[in-house]
Amino acid sequence: MVWLGVDLGNARVGLALSDPGLTFAHPAGNITVNGDSFFALDTVIDVIEDEGVDHVVVGLPLQMDGTEGRSAKKARRWADNLKKRMSALLDDGQFALTAVPAVTLVDERLTTVSAHRLLHDAQIGGRQHRSVVDQQAAVVILQTALDSRENR
Repeated sequence: MVWLGVDLGNARVGLALSDPGLTFAHPAGNITVNGDSFFALDTVIDVIEDEGVDHVVVGLPLQMDGTEGRSAKKARRWADNLKKRMSALLDDGQFALTAVPAVTLVDERLTTVSAHRLLHDAQIGGRQHRSVVDQQAAVVILQTALDSRENR
């Protein structure tokens, strides 16, 4: 089993993968999207197929009071589009997997802050953060999902 974590951003979409035992998350790169995270859908599907992903965890950027703003609604639409596109590919016999992976949303409040803190603690300079913070945020999102799965 492998899970994929996704951090949707305006410039980049960060990705993280779990180990097969679903214990830890590790960075899996960024996809440059130039203002529209929907451009990443096909690349994310390629990663899902290549890595045999059976669960996708998408960050849900809730507001600090827990309500959903525009960004959260966009993340829901993105996750729905991902499911629809994979289902259509499966129906057409063009999906490399035998089933569409589960797609869930996880509260991602403060994940970027946590990601910056982790990068700082790893002594990665502030100027270098921009290129890796999205995938590190995806790691935090995915690790949160993995840990909550274990605690159930």
